[in-house]
Amino acid sequence: MLIAAYVVVALIALLHLYFLVLEMFLWDKPAGRRAFGLTAEFAAQSKVLAANQGLYNGFLAAGLAWGLWLGPTGVQIRLFFLLCVLIAGLFGGFTASRKILWIQALPALIGLILTWLA
Repeated sequence: MLIAAYVVVALIALLHLYFLVLEMFLWDKPAGRRAFGLTAEFAAQSKVLAANQGLYNGFLAAGLAWGLWLGPTGVQIRLFFLLCVLIAGLFGGFTASRKILWIQALPALIGLILTWLA
């Protein structure tokens, strides 16, 4: 169970690093616009806001990586950052796009459960 928890947490951290890249560097590029379904005009207008959002996703990834790096003593850190991811995913899923529930909130919930049980 512990290995499964670590793998899921690592995948969530990598996913948030991917979000960082999409939001900070690719937001107004074809890949970023395609990922978020944006027009070129909207992407240009919201680029600074997206970069800020990407930075926060990077902090979530860093926190999860920190908790993994600490091993067994990092369980509370992993739980905290997984809870942050879950709350952000729920908020985004109910305010921005239902897809966020599946992409962000569900993996965080799985990670929380596995980490708690490990």
